[in-house]
This record gives sequence, structure tokens and C-alpha cells, in this order.
Amino acid sequence: MQQSVKAIRIEENGGPEVMQWLSIPLEAPKPNEVCVRHKVIGLNFIDIYFRDGLYPSPLPHGLGFEASGVVEAVGADVHHVKVGDRVAYGQGPLGAYSEARNIPGDRVVKLPDEISFEEAAVIMLKGLTVQYLFRQVHELKAGETILFHAAAGGVGSIACQWAKALGVKLIGTVSSPEKAAAAKANGAWEVINYSNENVIDRVRDLTDGRMVPVVYDGVGKATWETSLKCLQPRGLMVSFGNASGAVTDVNLGILAQHGSLYVTRPSLAAFVPTLETMQAAAEEVFELVKTGKIKVEIGQRYALKDAARAHEELASRKTVGASVLTVD
Repeated sequence: MQQSVKAIRIEENGGPEVMQWLSIPLEAPKPNEVCVRHKVIGLNFIDIYFRDGLYPSPLPHGLGFEASGVVEAVGADVHHVKVGDRVAYGQGPLGAYSEARNIPGDRVVKLPDEISFEEAAVIMLKGLTVQYLFRQVHELKAGETILFHAAAGGVGSIACQWAKALGVKLIGTVSSPEKAAAAKANGAWEVINYSNENVIDRVRDLTDGRMVPVVYDGVGKATWETSLKCLQPRGLMVSFGNASGAVTDVNLGILAQHGSLYVTRPSLAAFVPTLETMQAAAEEVFELVKTGKIKVEIGQRYALKDAARAHEELASRKTVGASVLTVD
């Protein structure tokens, strides 16, 4: 049975002004789909990439990958959740900026009673991102020292806590004293304010000249060369985002110049391709939240219809911690 829901849609790429608040039809779920009535929607920098066209997608389209809510209907082939279940997802097709939507069943996980809708909307995409970065791309070991850019952001705040839980010394970069304090409060071992400190020199001092075995860089263009120079010979550069713009026209010879470095550009989709892998990764995140090793910090809340303002503030780096969109 078709219904109508309100959602954010874009018909062209551009700034926040291209986001429209519209009524759209919602069909009954297909056999492999789940219809989720949203409670809270996660806001992520990747949403900006799809809005402005850095990551192209056929237009018109919705925005958002991460949300929590209640199952409203299930397709015939879906058996792991039922109507009324509390659920969340963090790696689905575009379209989370909506009151309700259909999503492939293998992207949806059931929420433990201890996890709130707000927590779930933050830790699915962001928490799963840290899970694959720390546990799969490079399996961190206690005692290692790492560099993590944007340590006070939504992903960074979870990364600081997870690193501390693993016994890993995380050096975080931030842009202000306030963000430095936030990263330290979340468990960063040391913090570098790149607005008035030289990141490379500070990493050298903090590691007694050894530098770090792995750098996690979600910033992109602005930090690319700095990240490479912070690595040990044969170190790993994990470039997982483009907040400052994409890294392009890379001369691979620079990897040899800096000591036979490795570089990877991973994506969450490649690390949770099935319901089983998604469920396993989510359960690891949920357990850390349930035991208090990760506390979800929501710095900003916006009504769904105000998503354009949320994008403006996220892009201008006015936000601290995670931001969410709420559905009335």
C-alpha cells in the first residue's frame, strides 16, 4: 500500500540551498526490503560529498546513509527482523533523510535494548567506520602509536575512545583548543592543534623520531603530504575521506621517497558486504557502547527539515562530536 512521506531531495548538485523538503511516495517494501519509520538520522560528511557532486550519483536523489527507527513492514524474504522491532542501519542506499523509507534487509540490524535510537543513529556509520579502520584495514595492537586526523569530529570522537580501549596511543589533530580538549576527554593520548603547531614536528617529538606505523586520514587533500611525512618506512596511509577535497594526481614515486609506504583508500561497503559481516561488526560496536568504553557524544541536534543548516555548520567546522537529524 502506497503512502506519502516527507523527505529531503536534490535535483541538482550544489550548496545546501539545493536541498528540498518534499512529499514523496513510499511503496510497500519489495521481498528483500524492510520499511523503517525513522526516529533519528545520522549526519555525516559523506552526505555533503553526494550533495555537492564530489561523489556523483544519478539525479534526482535523496541524501543520507545512517538512521535508526522502527520496522513498519517487511518483505517476504526478510526473516531476521519483524514489524515493531527497533533497528538501525549505517550502510545503505542514499535516502536516509526521510520520515520513512525502504532499505535492503541485509543492511538492517536489530538494536539491543541498551542502545538508544540517538546512539544508534550515530554509531552505525561512524562506529562501523572505526571498526573496519581499526579492526580490519589495520588491526591495531596495544602499545601502537597512531595519527588520526580530525580527532574531535563524529568519527574521531569514537576513534579516540576505541583506541584507548585497545591500549593504543592515538595522536589526534584538531583545529582549536576547544576541540583539543574534547579529543583529550575522549581518550586521545596527545593532541596537535594544526592551527598553531607543525604536525610533522610534533609527531616526531612525540614518537622520539620514530614516527607512526599508520595514519588515518579522513581530511584528504589538505593533509595528504603531511600524513605521508608522519609515517615510518613501510608505514600505512589510510585515506578514508575527503573533507578538504579529493586527493588527485598522485605520483606514486612519492611513496618510495618516504620509505616504501603503503596507501589504501578503503570504503565501508567492502568490509561489511553481507548481513553476517554487517551484524558481526555492529555487535562489536554495540558491545563497546553497552560496556561504557564508547560514549556517544551528540553535539548538535537538528530537525530533519533543517538539514540544510546542519550541512552549513558541518562544512564550516562549527560542530563538535556527532550531529543528528530528528524526526517529529
